[in-house]
Amino acid sequence: MKNLFKPLTLSALALSLVISASVTAAPSKILFGSCGHQDKNIPIFNAINKEQGDLFIFLGDNIYGDTNDMDVLANKYQRLGAKPGFKTLKAQTPIIAMWDDHDFGQNDAGKEQSRQIMLNFWDEPANSARRTRPDGIYTSYMYGENEQTIQVIMPDLRWNRDALNHVGELEYYTKRKLNNQGPYSPSEVKGASMIGEAQWQWLEQELKKPAAIKLIASSLQLLPDFTGWESWANFPEDRNRLFALIKKHKVNGVVIISGDTHWGEISKYKQNLDYPLIEMTSSGLTEKWKDVSPNKHRVGDFTHNVNYGDLSVDWQQTDPAISLKLKGIDGEVIMQSDFSLSSISPYK
Repeated sequence: MKNLFKPLTLSALALSLVISASVTAAPSKILFGSCGHQDKNIPIFNAINKEQGDLFIFLGDNIYGDTNDMDVLANKYQRLGAKPGFKTLKAQTPIIAMWDDHDFGQNDAGKEQSRQIMLNFWDEPANSARRTRPDGIYTSYMYGENEQTIQVIMPDLRWNRDALNHVGELEYYTKRKLNNQGPYSPSEVKGASMIGEAQWQWLEQELKKPAAIKLIASSLQLLPDFTGWESWANFPEDRNRLFALIKKHKVNGVVIISGDTHWGEISKYKQNLDYPLIEMTSSGLTEKWKDVSPNKHRVGDFTHNVNYGDLSVDWQQTDPAISLKLKGIDGEVIMQSDFSLSSISPYK
């Protein structure tokens, strides 16, 4: 596959050696974030660039398109691309990206045109399946080899999403809003899905591929049971199907990162699973939300300040150590979860 790790400028001989090594090297530091507004300053890029990560994942709402005019949408991407911090990030760090509602255009408007605009901005190859799939821009990447591999799985939660189940206006203002919850409820429609059957078949095959760490990069929160906002919990058949596939195929090493919420937190879930699933939500790069929703799976506190995520792996240890950190505007650690690879790999 395409080598995403970019070597520094060196002599021709040294350059060839670096390229040769980087093809097989597993990333030790993956950074990620979501919800950055193109019309705001994004000073957190300074801290991100100091990290010199091996990979940066944009999880969605990477711009706030919010328009039916595709020229306006393309211009908003260019505003992000013109920011010095983004230019530095793109120059020194490989980037992969998924969209969420605002990248779609007018909060879910657009589709085919916005797909091409989005993929053009992120330098997706012209022959990429993401450009032509009839059911979305989902994709996956495999980094490393042998026992040191990280697979990044990026589902598309927008293209095929069925209708959301809204509560009435009276209930929202008299009950939900008072409890910092949004206007949505879990779908009661049998078979309702965010991703559709074709993508489910793809996702199942991706889960079966061998990798030490399987990083599910989700544009929406996955583990929290219910927030009233958009999340996997609004489509319970999808969420339960994913858990069932992990157990059925004895999938080791699943770690989840997510965005969207405008707050950051760590969630942990083990119900009916053979090992705990851990999710770090990083949101946003510029956006904040003071009314943080309840989450019974939350570990510790939350933050509503700007933040980015850091997944670091110490491959030199016999049992590789994994650290999930949420970091603030100056790179300071706000919260973290440390665990070993063996603790999320019970099937070996």
